[in-house]
Amino acid sequence: MSTSATEHGSLIQDDEEFRERLRELPPSAKLVAKVLEIDAPLSQGQLAEESLLPDRTVRYALNRLDDADLVGSRYSFQDARKQVYFLDD
Repeated sequence: MSTSATEHGSLIQDDEEFRERLRELPPSAKLVAKVLEIDAPLSQGQLAEESLLPDRTVRYALNRLDDADLVGSRYSFQDARKQVYFLDD
């Protein structure tokens, strides 16, 4: 299933460099990062559902997180047509 923040510690709280890079991003990217911290990996659709953000805003947030090297992705094991996202250590 998903990896929760409590199992591995909180990346956002524990990694100062991660926090500094995240601090410069828009609020939507911070929200998406927090959702991924709690419940990852998630697809773009799942992120939109969990964060209550529009799909377009989630795409923008994921692009900003990717540009800052804070998020990683892989193809879903359940549906190889979709990518799932997770916070990048």
